[in-house]
Order: sequence, then C-alpha cells, then structure tokens
Amino acid sequence: MSKGITSKNDDYSQWYNDIVMKADLAEHSSVKGCMVIKPYGYSIWEKIQAVLDQKFKDTGHSNAYFPLFIPKSFFSKEAAHVEGFATECAVVTHYRLKNDGNGNMVVDETAKLEEELIVRPTSETIIWNTYRGWIESYRDLPLLINQWANVVRWEMRTRLFLRTTEFLWQEGHTAHATSEEAVEETERMLDVYADFAENWMAVPVIKGKKTPTERFAGALDTYCIEALMQDGKALQAGTSHFLGQNFAKAFDVKFTSKEGKQEHVWATSWGVSTRLMGALIMAHSDDLGLVLPPKLAPIQVVIVPIYRGEEDLNNISAFVNELTPKLKSLGVSVKYDSRDSQRPGFKFAEYELKGVPIRLAVGARDLENKTVELARRDTREKFTVSQENLDVYLANLLEEIQENIYNRAHQFRAEHTTEANSYDEFKELLDGKTGFISAHWDGTAETEKQIKEETKATIRCIPLNNKQEAGVCILTGKPSTQRVLFARAY
Repeated sequence: MSKGITSKNDDYSQWYNDIVMKADLAEHSSVKGCMVIKPYGYSIWEKIQAVLDQKFKDTGHSNAYFPLFIPKSFFSKEAAHVEGFATECAVVTHYRLKNDGNGNMVVDETAKLEEELIVRPTSETIIWNTYRGWIESYRDLPLLINQWANVVRWEMRTRLFLRTTEFLWQEGHTAHATSEEAVEETERMLDVYADFAENWMAVPVIKGKKTPTERFAGALDTYCIEALMQDGKALQAGTSHFLGQNFAKAFDVKFTSKEGKQEHVWATSWGVSTRLMGALIMAHSDDLGLVLPPKLAPIQVVIVPIYRGEEDLNNISAFVNELTPKLKSLGVSVKYDSRDSQRPGFKFAEYELKGVPIRLAVGARDLENKTVELARRDTREKFTVSQENLDVYLANLLEEIQENIYNRAHQFRAEHTTEANSYDEFKELLDGKTGFISAHWDGTAETEKQIKEETKATIRCIPLNNKQEAGVCILTGKPSTQRVLFARAY
C-alpha cells in the first residue's frame, strides 16, 4: 500500500479506481452510472481534444453540432443500427412536471410527447436525416463533419472513464461520391487515431478490422485500434466505420453525379471517447499513482522551493521567475508551488500521484551551487543537474521520457503477445500469461461465440496487412488462412 493506493498486483480493479479518485481525475455522480470529471482530469481530456481536433482540421474536417434528442422513428429506418442500440437507449416520453398538491413534483401525464425522443447514443440517424438537405450534387462532396458531444448508453455495470452511462466523445460523419473514397477516409481516420495513441498517449496499438459479429451496428466494415493494458486485458481505443450506403438509403441521401445520374452517397463514421483516459491510466501508471506521458501532462515540470525563511524563498522565486518564461518559450508547461501551507514532502507525494513528468526541488544550497535536484516520474530516478541551459535540458528530457514510456509499454505488449496452436494452449495462456493471443480461427460466428462463452475471450481484431499462413482453427480444426488476435477485454 502507498498513499492509500491498492497494489495493482493485488487488485487491479481497485488500483485503477484508487488512482482515478486519489489523483483527482473523476468521481462518481449522484446520478447512477454517471461521473463528474474533476478539473485535473478534464485538463487532460482538453489536451486530448486539442490535439485530435487539430488533426481532424488538418485532414479537411469541420466541426458542427447536432441535437441531443433523436426522434424514435429515425431508429426504425436502419434495421441493423436500431437492433444494435435498442437495449441501451434512454427514452424521453414527457415534457413537463407538475406539483401533486402535496409539495411533490411528479410527471404531468397530460404532457406526453407525440413521439418519444431518444437521448443520443450515437448520431448517425439525426445526422443523415440532416445531410439529406445538405447534399444535392457531386460538388457538395466530400462532406467532412465532426462533432464533439456527450452521448448516453444505458449501462448496467459502470467504471469511471471506461464505461459510464453518459460519456464525452467526438464522432466524425462523412459522405463521399464513391465507395473507394469512403474506404480511404475510414482508413485515414484510423491512422489518425493510431498516430495519436502512439505519439501522444505513448500507447502502442494494433490496427485491424473487427469480425462481422463485432462490427458497429449498421456498418459494412469496422476498423479499430487495440491496446493492451498492464493486467493483460485489451482495450478498444478507437474505431472507424465504413458504412457503405446503408444510412444514405435509409434517409434517401442522394447526389447528382458528374454524369447527371442520381446516386446514393457512401458514408463513414469514426470516434474516440473519454475511454482514452482509462487507457492512459491503465497502460502506464504504477502503485504510486499516475504516470503521464509529457505530451498530455497538464503540468510537465513542477518546481518546489525548499526554504527556511523569506529571504531564501525570495531568492528561489527570482530564479524560478527567470527560468519559467524560458521553459514556456520552448512549449513546456511549468508550475511553481510556493504554498507555505504544505511541507515539501507532501508536495512531492502529490505531484508523484498526479503523474507530473519532472519535479525540480530548489533550495538555498542549490542556488549557491547553481544546481537543482531533479526527479523523473517515469523511472523515479533522482539526480542533481546544472542550472546552465536548464530550460533546453528539461525540454530534451521530456522528449526522452515520452519515448521511454512508449518503449516500456511496447515491450510489455511484445512480452504478452503469444501464438497458440491448440485450444488447451490457448486457455492456458489466457489464465496464465494473459495478453494478446494470436491463433487460427475458422471464420465462423459459431466458433467465435463458443470461444467467447467458454473463455470470455473475444477476437479483438484481424490485423491489417495480416500475414497469410495455412493453419487450422484452434477449436474446430477446420482450415484457416490467417491468425487473428484474441484477448479478454474491457
């Protein structure tokens, strides 16, 4: 035990909850299944948002906003879609409350909606109904729209960030003149997500396609990025869907082609959510708290003064006031914690818990020696460094820390990705080593379902550019042409 955090080796689930709560990321709401994202947690989400939003704009997308409420009839227009979300929908049936005469507010039964409204579980239906009025000609294509929003999916079992009834996300919805353009868009956005996961979150991911039974409801193909957490379970970190013409036909979205023909458009949708916060925690953190990759850390460098009197503090503050603008000019976020209400040891523990990548301690003797004491959060090393060119040194060290965190996660994944050639070996690996298991599958939904029911492992993806090799299914012994990735997952 440390700082009240359960060891991840003793109880991984409790360890995760302890970090979320004690690092001030989020807390449970009074509304069952919902969460309050606290300022420190939201500042990380804002950094995630900012990077992704710029990536979307760099690839030609614009932001818009669509209604939270969707008429129930819209969901009846695309059969597979409604089937996929029917059990998770929150439904608004009335629009007014009234006083019952005893001081209680009750639903006014006379204020029933003519048509029930669904609280947005995803926006394909309301957006495609809107696009019908936006698209007339090939000149209106491609239509590349993203929205940042909240969604509601009624969940029975919830976990902060990973699975909550309401969560935050972005959802892209695009329309194209050809299937080739739509597939290209689907793959492009998957690459955007993979680049973000690896180069900002420092989480290595595998790009692949979902099996037909795991596809998004209403999609022809679902592409995904899959990440491995430190307990050996997989986490789907992002999805990009090729929707074909299903929604265009359901909502009669047509365009006049260059040849003058009326054709239905081709569609994609893609999204990531606050689930990325869960991935960030579970991929890197330890028993002392968060370990944040510098690129997403709200505070990259914290400076703690060690002083005995006002003169010491003034001298240290003068040094910090000179260093801070230099760091900021290099794009480094810095905090100077000169609170006199807390001792240095308390501050050290606090910033370690919050995952601040670099901590500097500066005392009177350090000023005399023109040095500072530096602590790295990723390795927990402490050492003394010169004040000379300290700003450049720290900026370079942040890059090194970012790379080290990624390499550590990549090594863990490599050590926990194993081939299985029999069902017994497969089950033994699942219960022992855990992680990704690469195995042959006969391609049938029946086999996929049986493996899931017996082992709780699912096919996470069929990796893109997968190596083709002759083999036999681990369960049925039927011929197979490639291995797929199995894992237990969140």
